[in-house]
Amino acid sequence: MDVGLVDRLEKLFAPTQMPREELQWLAGCGKLETWEAGVVIAPMGRRIETLWIVLSGHIAIRVDRGAGPRRVMEWRTGDVGGLLPYSRMTGSPGDNYLEERTQVLLIHEDRFPEMIQQCPMFTAHTVHIMLDRARAFNTSDLQDEKMISLGKLAAGLAHELNNPASATLRNSKLLLESLTKVDAAARALGNVGLTGEILEVIERTREVCLTEPRRMVLSPIEQADREDEISDWLTSRNLDPDHAATLAETAVDIEMLDALANVASSGDTLDAAIRWIAAGCATHSLAADIERAATRIYEMVAAVKKFTYMDKLAGPESVDVEAGLRDTVMILASKARSKNVTITMDIESHLPHAYATGGELNQVWFNLIDNALDALSGSGHIKISAGREFDRIVVRVADDGPGISPDIAPRIFDPFFTTKPPGQGTGLGLDIAWRLLRRYHGDISFDSRPGRTEFHVSLLIEKHDTASVNGPPTDSSET
Repeated sequence: MDVGLVDRLEKLFAPTQMPREELQWLAGCGKLETWEAGVVIAPMGRRIETLWIVLSGHIAIRVDRGAGPRRVMEWRTGDVGGLLPYSRMTGSPGDNYLEERTQVLLIHEDRFPEMIQQCPMFTAHTVHIMLDRARAFNTSDLQDEKMISLGKLAAGLAHELNNPASATLRNSKLLLESLTKVDAAARALGNVGLTGEILEVIERTREVCLTEPRRMVLSPIEQADREDEISDWLTSRNLDPDHAATLAETAVDIEMLDALANVASSGDTLDAAIRWIAAGCATHSLAADIERAATRIYEMVAAVKKFTYMDKLAGPESVDVEAGLRDTVMILASKARSKNVTITMDIESHLPHAYATGGELNQVWFNLIDNALDALSGSGHIKISAGREFDRIVVRVADDGPGISPDIAPRIFDPFFTTKPPGQGTGLGLDIAWRLLRRYHGDISFDSRPGRTEFHVSLLIEKHDTASVNGPPTDSSET
């Protein structure tokens, strides 16, 4: 037996007061090796068969779960790594590589039964290490999944905000041009010397243009015919036909234009009146479009803020499940539209609040609905329902996709298991959803057959919620 090795081990494990006889067993049954820097000693997925006691040097592990490789753990002089007794690890979750020249004492797994008998204190030490390692990997898994979800969220938000943002920019520029036209039209109208009668007709026509909605929605062909009719009316009176497009978008009709022409004292008066009315209508329409676009942006930002609970402290609280589901659907709406998928919601009225952490619960909804969208290749339907069942809240997310194959169903909640192509899934979404729900005594399960897959999430009702079991009829909506 190498007495010097035993002395080194005793010095390394001095804080734990490891019995010398156990260290003697480790020194006698272990294999001493020296590894050079830069070498990958255990690639991702390969099974590790030995326990490592790091005598000197530095080992690290990088894991790539779809957000890029990231160092999640490292071992330095005196640390224990590799395969540990009682571990269920089937393969390395990442690449184990050497940061510097490293000397290790290796204990093969074949010696574990004997080690458990001969070295009870060292074995207990490795169990604590295994628990710490599991917590570290779980934290890393959750962080990576959050980053991937954040990436999807950002992509969907960028797509969703692009149209109203572009519309706001475009219409703001047009509004500035329109204001110049309004000023010019107002000056022209003031120069023609209006009588009380024509001024009254002009004001009445402009009021209709600004305040009354068009009586019916026209098809593109019908809209073109309406523009042509107004353009012909303007042309026949030597007026600018470019006003036709603006007037055709309003409730102004030919009868109103005829009434205006009948009281106009001259062609210049009619021209000035039409210019002023059309310019005012165009300006009002542009301002209304900007307001709608800005409202849409505000609603999306508000949904994301509520989705992430960015203004609240982390921790269990009373969570509005319906609001979380609706915010998640709004965030994923652009993806649903791009895949021609309809999402319907059926939420029980006066649904009680759940006991959970809002941001984490919304991540569960995001993963389930996003997975359902991915399961639908061309088009389809997703139904989200939520209601109170006894003392729990049950949320169901169902899609009419191809279903989950029976041979992979038992592995659906396993970490790193995914049926998506490389780079499109980490295999952590459902595993993390299960772990997050278990924190608050929630549960998740599923039923699947060809043409229908349904995930069920069961949550504790917030203990201070006194909502009645039997509420008013359910409120259904479609997105």
